[in-house]
Amino acid sequence: MSKWHATIDDGRAWIVVDHSGAPLATVSRGPIDRDFWNDDDKPESAFYLYKLIVARSAAGRQLGARIVDWASRVAALEGRDWVRIDTWRTNTGLHAYYERLGFKHVRMEAPSHRRSGWLAQRPSDVMSLPDRLLAVGRH
Repeated sequence: MSKWHATIDDGRAWIVVDHSGAPLATVSRGPIDRDFWNDDDKPESAFYLYKLIVARSAAGRQLGARIVDWASRVAALEGRDWVRIDTWRTNTGLHAYYERLGFKHVRMEAPSHRRSGWLAQRPSDVMSLPDRLLAVGRH
């Protein structure tokens, strides 16, 4: 648990809470994953989104879309062109979800030691729900 708190303190993970402080979602940003992204991808041009998890109790509120929009805004403020993800190669439902949020499939990678490898990105200036943005800032 202390390692997780350290990633929050370092600005590499965030928690979305409700008015009572109960957690609704979490998301992390990570480093460039060299198993998937190479120099031709201009890896420094992107924000790498990892571990987006929304509580079942918050399902149906478009919280995941709002968090992805928030990450896009952070990426744009940092001068990055892309928000990038990698998901399990076999999770076609998740692929479709991200495509509905404006992500375009880049390619599939299949390192033998990884289940992930479906790569996608969307421009940092794309917003799925521009009228329902989460605030960008530190608490």
